[in-house]
Amino acid sequence: MSTNQASILIADEMHPSLFAMLDEAGFTYDYQPTIDRQHLLTAIAPFEGLLVRSKTRVDTEVFDAAPKLRYIGRAGAGLDLIDMDEATARGVRVVHAGEGNRDAVAEHVVGMLLALFINLLRADRQVRQGIWDREGNRGIELLGKTVGLFGYGNNGRATARRLSGFGCRVLTYDKYRSNYGDQYAEQVTAEQIMAEADILSLHVPLNDDSRRWINDDFVAGMAKPFFLVNASRGEVVVLDAVVAGLKSGKILGACLDVLENEKLKTLTPAQQSTFDYLRQSDQVILTPHIAGWTHESYVRINEVLVRQLLTMNK
Repeated sequence: MSTNQASILIADEMHPSLFAMLDEAGFTYDYQPTIDRQHLLTAIAPFEGLLVRSKTRVDTEVFDAAPKLRYIGRAGAGLDLIDMDEATARGVRVVHAGEGNRDAVAEHVVGMLLALFINLLRADRQVRQGIWDREGNRGIELLGKTVGLFGYGNNGRATARRLSGFGCRVLTYDKYRSNYGDQYAEQVTAEQIMAEADILSLHVPLNDDSRRWINDDFVAGMAKPFFLVNASRGEVVVLDAVVAGLKSGKILGACLDVLENEKLKTLTPAQQSTFDYLRQSDQVILTPHIAGWTHESYVRINEVLVRQLLTMNK
């Protein structure tokens, strides 16, 4: 294919599969995965496209340095590092690859819940230590549980599909959508989820509405003791509220793939105390922001992204 597409600056590390796809589609690009912010600001001026992952914050300063920028591609789902208002004001289109990792996220959510419900991690540790405790590791089943999903985009829908296969009743609320209920989840109000859910799973973007949303007041507003799953963004959940809920029994367990501060070496003393409680609790499953991070999703994200770039350049 001849090269007839706008040039793209790739400012984050990408899976090698991306380059063959871009070549086949006829894009020209400059791959600078280790570029720092200062060099990005001086390098971006001639480019019409920018591809990023989670390292690069695209704000007014970046837009000012990029007079030719027409589109931004996010190799992933979240757009919280991109100033969307500024992009809209400047006529810069933004696409993301939420479809690319939705199945990975859904499988991870189910995996965390199963591990928590059947005491998988604790039982494994104990057996390795020569402890054979069947009764102390008696589990509970997903079958028959009511799951509330906040957010019903790519990840929410994929999660609902899998949980419905376990015999769960799935409820969903998404303030940004309408008529989104389907055979896997019943569209309800946020209040109904808070009244009926045994499990609450978060699939919302990080914005001013969702930041620190799950706090002490929210936990107190849940009608029943519940299990919490967060595979969205860490800043949606106040971890001190999770600890308080675990101590009071209002939160029965938590599956956390994301944290308020994921740079563990920079935790404040207060954050460290909270994290220490969570990491020592058998009621908590922790993973390092890997819910969408599979070998398959890494390639699939590129496929989705290039497909969207082609659509924009037609």
